[in-house]
Amino acid sequence: METTRRLCLWSGPRNISTTLMYSFAQRSDTVVYDEPLYAHYLSKIPHPERHPGHEDVLNSRSSKSDEVINMMMGTHDRPVVFFKNMAHHALGLNMDFAKDCYNILLTRNPVDMLPSFHKVIPNPSINDVGYKAHVELLKQLNDMNAKVCVLDSTKILKNPQGVLKQLCSFCDIPFEVDMLSWEKGGRPEDGCWAPYWYKNVHNSTGFMPYKPKSAPFPEELNDLLEACMIHYQVLEKQALS
Repeated sequence: METTRRLCLWSGPRNISTTLMYSFAQRSDTVVYDEPLYAHYLSKIPHPERHPGHEDVLNSRSSKSDEVINMMMGTHDRPVVFFKNMAHHALGLNMDFAKDCYNILLTRNPVDMLPSFHKVIPNPSINDVGYKAHVELLKQLNDMNAKVCVLDSTKILKNPQGVLKQLCSFCDIPFEVDMLSWEKGGRPEDGCWAPYWYKNVHNSTGFMPYKPKSAPFPEELNDLLEACMIHYQVLEKQALS
């Protein structure tokens, strides 16, 4: 009888996905994996060099999706397994395995997210930032009758314990208060891209209070914001709070 709980986080970029990974890493029953499908994704897109450290990513893990999925669905050291994935990393993926996972879609208001992403990868497209991919994935998972819920990072930061309790209930696991804090610094599970993306998480010891962006929104991203907001509003309505 299968007793492993497989939690697949499908996040947008510049979200609190790494924070959630660190949160679940504090659990006594959980092992975490950082973006196992990243190399698969880079092998499918036309300009992987736009991603910082792309060669290290391709050298650090398999780009063959069947090998990665076999690992995810295989045997693990603990009964709960948390996979931090990006929604757009599911590009061209056979999602049948998701029927045996608890799928968690993590989104963030594009007003807050896009300027942050733009600083690392300038002038992103709708395909880079995950909102369209999230809505398509949500429909696919619902059509498969897979277990799926939606999280909004702002709601988590405003009420981390409350939202985490609901999330644990969805995943049929007990909430553990240790999920709310951790020691400052990196973790051995961090991917090789951590130096480019994880500075804030490495300086944290828990969920940071939500702070709206104070800087003006970049005008060059206005068209992208409009396109993303259509998809975000679909997700936000379904998010746990």
